[in-house]
Amino acid sequence: MKNKRIQFTVKRIFDIIFSLIFLIVFSPLLLTFAILIKITSKGPVFFLQDRPGKNGKIFKIYKFRTMKPGSEQMIKGKEVLKDDDRITFIGKFLRRTKIDEVPQFINILQGDMSLVGPRPERISSLVDYDDEISTRLDMRPGITGLAQVSGNIYLHLSDRYKYDIYYVDNFSIMLDFRIIFRTILVVTFGEKKYMNKPLINVLNQQNFNDR
Repeated sequence: MKNKRIQFTVKRIFDIIFSLIFLIVFSPLLLTFAILIKITSKGPVFFLQDRPGKNGKIFKIYKFRTMKPGSEQMIKGKEVLKDDDRITFIGKFLRRTKIDEVPQFINILQGDMSLVGPRPERISSLVDYDDEISTRLDMRPGITGLAQVSGNIYLHLSDRYKYDIYYVDNFSIMLDFRIIFRTILVVTFGEKKYMNKPLINVLNQQNFNDR
């Protein structure tokens, strides 16, 4: 237990230092994308939405806007695919490279998110949570996570939950670094390349529900 507390402390310190360095170093590039979003489509630069965080605490998540105004209504459990006609021209690039998620480094500095953790879902998803799925709320949500580097949009929602629960139950700094490294590969080569190459073969592990 003491070792876990130390790792959580290291995780938080790393989150803060990495986020500050990233935002400072890449601020000119981020400003450029903000300008492109503004001049290529109507609407705000940022997309803000309430999401449940650690222990179910509601916070506002920040993202670069990648969709046309009025496209907020989503089907629960369904991801926006790359050929969705609601995505703006610049939005396709931002989503493909995950740059649309970069403003969430602000959420990290505010203490609402972490670099690695279960992705924060929409509040409407909470009504379907049972005791097991609620485990994913025991940690801060992340910009990236185990499900995101193991198939992400190509996974069924219930399978993404399994990856999230596994991560929470088996958290370690080493696992975080493995996820971060795989995230770099996913961004470089695309999610489809890893749809059948999970970082950890969680779905085939026996007795998953015997936690």
